[in-house]
Amino acid sequence: FIFKAFLLLRLLYEKPMHGYQLMEELKRRGFVFPGRIESGSVYTILRRMEQKGLLTSEWEKVESGPDRRIYKVTDYGVEALKLGLESIVRRKALMDDLASFYKEKFQ
Repeated sequence: FIFKAFLLLRLLYEKPMHGYQLMEELKRRGFVFPGRIESGSVYTILRRMEQKGLLTSEWEKVESGPDRRIYKVTDYGVEALKLGLESIVRRKALMDDLASFYKEKFQ
């Protein structure tokens, strides 16, 4: 859940979107397939993130179809994204160090 939530926060930080737009962007970036992100889980994650205060949503009127819910990152969501990405950067540095050690000692 956490990785998927950070990915959605990142995309929504760049631009508020409705669920279908998010799915299309995830597909375009190669993140939608079994084992990574499946379409049904995106809406569940969006609802949970909204309940936790990471996102807000507003309904957008559409003349040629059903209304759409547009999701936007809150200030709290921006802070959570920043803290999460800082943690990922620290972990990446550790993983890079371990990979270098492996290459040096075992390859």
